[in-house]
Amino acid sequence: MRPISATINLEALRHNLRVVAATAPHSRIMAVIKANGYGHGLLNVAEGLSEAHGFAILNLEEAIRLRQAGYKQTLLLLEGAFSRDELELASQNCVSLVVHNNHQLEMLEKTDLKQPLPVFAKMNTGMNRLGFRHGDFQEAVQRLEACSNVGGITLMTHFATADEPQGVEKPYALFSQATEGMTHPISLANSAAILRYRHTHADWVRPGIMLYGASPFADTPASTFQLRPAMTLSSEVIAMQTLRPGESIGYGQKFTAKRETRAAIIACGYADGYPRHAPNGTPIHVAGKATHTIGRISMDMLFADVTDIPQANVGSPVELWGEHNPVDAVAEAAGTVGYELLCALALRVPVKVVG
Repeated sequence: MRPISATINLEALRHNLRVVAATAPHSRIMAVIKANGYGHGLLNVAEGLSEAHGFAILNLEEAIRLRQAGYKQTLLLLEGAFSRDELELASQNCVSLVVHNNHQLEMLEKTDLKQPLPVFAKMNTGMNRLGFRHGDFQEAVQRLEACSNVGGITLMTHFATADEPQGVEKPYALFSQATEGMTHPISLANSAAILRYRHTHADWVRPGIMLYGASPFADTPASTFQLRPAMTLSSEVIAMQTLRPGESIGYGQKFTAKRETRAAIIACGYADGYPRHAPNGTPIHVAGKATHTIGRISMDMLFADVTDIPQANVGSPVELWGEHNPVDAVAEAAGTVGYELLCALALRVPVKVVG
């Protein structure tokens, strides 16, 4: 059997949830587990984060799977419902909906539901993806208040720049102005805002990437916040090559040896979810030591320079990302973010659950 595998550590998820609870002690926690639990497996993540007050997902099918698995927490569809049939199914399964446009409002007003639905009314404060604009938000909330199909309202927005230098003050002020005098619960803070802007914690916080042990900030490692990686992607060396000066390795000859170089060939490639665009020098751990990749990433294999790791040989363990080689470091070298790498884990990679 090919040696690559991903290990999901439930205790790391529990630990990261405790970090959220300690950082936002007066808020309820809506754990974001969309995208198959950021690549970790929906039900795996739900088990590890079972002490969260709610789960935010994208699809109604995910919500139903969670209900069938026995989870009774608040379940929130982050993009809301797309049809009246979905409204009825959400009502039957006690699933909460984000309402972010007039089309969804009209569906709620015109559908005959047996059980009212809790809703999260979303305001657009600058992300310009989903949400009612500042001038339309009060009317939207008033319509929800008058709708017999609505069984409770929470006010929410999503910050576009909580992880950037400009921060959240402008959108926070805009939201505060639009909701002045309203008494509904509020949900504002994503991972970045939870960690840096405590005044945004409000009634519900919505942690995502921090739950998985990665950082929302490009300039600050997850370990700064005592977060632990929940996923370890590991493999083994399956062959060794010795390159003479002037020889290359892999497609396109993207690495040419300047000295005699011991190259470890590792069972992992872009078909496993590793980024094809990761350049020479991307960090990797081989035989317990830090080193870097060389050459172009192949579909099924990649290469590491182990010239200075004499113990590395066929069968040596490799950590692609995890405790010793943070996913954020791999992502930074590859010009992307840890979110993408975690979510891109391929179905063909076997997954083991521990903890």
